[in-house]
Amino acid sequence: MDGAIRVFGAVTTDLVNEAQRIHHSYPVATAALGRLLTGAAVMGAAGLKNEDDSITLQIKGDGPLGNIVAVTDSRAHVRGYVSNPFVDRPLNSKGKLDVGGAVGKGSLGVVRDLGLREPYIGQVPLVSGEIAEDLTYYYAKSEQIPSCIALGVLVDTDNSMLAAGGFMIQMMPGSTDEMAERLEKILDEIPPVTTMIHDGMTAEDILFRVTEGFDIIMENDFLEPKYECKCSKERMEKALISIGKDELRSIIEEQGEAELTCHFCDNKYLFGREELEELLKSAK
Repeated sequence: MDGAIRVFGAVTTDLVNEAQRIHHSYPVATAALGRLLTGAAVMGAAGLKNEDDSITLQIKGDGPLGNIVAVTDSRAHVRGYVSNPFVDRPLNSKGKLDVGGAVGKGSLGVVRDLGLREPYIGQVPLVSGEIAEDLTYYYAKSEQIPSCIALGVLVDTDNSMLAAGGFMIQMMPGSTDEMAERLEKILDEIPPVTTMIHDGMTAEDILFRVTEGFDIIMENDFLEPKYECKCSKERMEKALISIGKDELRSIIEEQGEAELTCHFCDNKYLFGREELEELLKSAK
């Protein structure tokens, strides 16, 4: 109630289920992408105000998953992809999906586009590849906000989601060491976030659980996180125009048509010779 701590929670089971359905990803890829999508949704809700603002998270790892990308707007509508969704790995030493091993070493990039002339770009090295720890490190290193982020994806035997979600706690100016110690004690005792969600807890339940004993003001600004791609034929036309006259002319002469596939939703857009010739007139 004194504004010293702020907390965000999300249940993203349906969102991650939709991502898995689109990308046909194997469990370890689903877990990695699902965690990043959930983290993006929370960050969008926490840090964006205007409808056209966006945050893009990009993990570049040297593991078999390759790049992982998630994009969110201020309404927690997200989209994303993983370069290799068909990675299969043995469980790690804790009997969990080996997301860190599948991601490998590399970097986390965060691009905040707030409609200004230049977007804000931050980049930090990956500390574990487990996503939540990497986002926590980003906030501490790039934004100097002490944070705790927990993300989880529980995949069923048929590759569907049993539970997915997460929470973010941030220590604001005015917070004390005593508050941090109280929070640490709570976090040491709570079950994994997927266990709480699978047991039926809502995002609101989770918020009150992780701040038990604190006086909390609940803001009535709920969002419904969901997977939403913003691709369209018009956007694909702009992409083709942007490659320039020479490249477009080469496609027309050699192939006679072009098929573009959206990374985020796997939709395919076919452009015939006449359409390409019209686009050629607009290209530079």
